[in-house]
Amino acid sequence: MQKRIVLIVLGLLTIFFLFKFCEFKKEDTSTIDYNSNLIQQQIVNVGKLIVTEGHFSQVLTYKDQDKYFLDLISFEKKALIIVNADVTVAYDLRQMKYDIDKKNKTITILHIPKEEIKISPDIQFYDVEQSKLNPFTGDDYNKINKSVKANLAKKIGKSSLKANAQNRLISELSKILILTNTMGWRLQYEDKIIINDLDLSQKIKM
Repeated sequence: MQKRIVLIVLGLLTIFFLFKFCEFKKEDTSTIDYNSNLIQQQIVNVGKLIVTEGHFSQVLTYKDQDKYFLDLISFEKKALIIVNADVTVAYDLRQMKYDIDKKNKTITILHIPKEEIKISPDIQFYDVEQSKLNPFTGDDYNKINKSVKANLAKKIGKSSLKANAQNRLISELSKILILTNTMGWRLQYEDKIIINDLDLSQKIKM
C-alpha cells in the first residue's frame, strides 16, 4: 500500500515538473518572438529614405560652329551658361534585405541598397549669340544638360556629400545594433559579426 502511494506521489510530481518545464519553454519561446517583433519593428522604423542634400554652382561657355564651302564660311553660336543644382544622395532602406534567426538570436543584414544620386540642375543662358543658319536647337540643350550632369557628378565624387550620406546610413543602422545588443541578440552584416559602430562603418565603406 505504501509503495503504491509512493508511486502515485512520484507520478504526480513527475507530471507537475513536466507541466512546469513545458510552461517555462513556452514563456521562453514567447520572449524570443516578442524580441523578434521588436527588432522587426525597429527595422521598419529605419526603413525610409536617408537623404543628404547639397547645392552646387558652375559657370561654363557653350560654343558650336557650322562650316560651309570647305570651311571658308562658318556660323557660330555660343552662350554663357550658369548652373545652380540641387543634389540629393539617398538610401531607400525599404529595399534592405535581412534574415532573423530566432534559434541563434541573430539578425543578418543580407543587402543594403546602393545610394541613389539625384541631380536637379537649373540652367540659365546669358549672352546668347546665334544666327538663323545655326540657331540653338533641342539637340544643343540636350548636349548641355548631359555635359552639366557629367561635370556635377565629378564634383559630387570629390565632395563630402556621399560620405555624409554614408554617415547618416550608419547612424540609422546603429539603432538596430543598439536594440539587438540590449536584448542579447547579435547583428551580422553578411559574414561579419557587428560589435560596434566602427565595425558597421568599416563594413559599409568597404
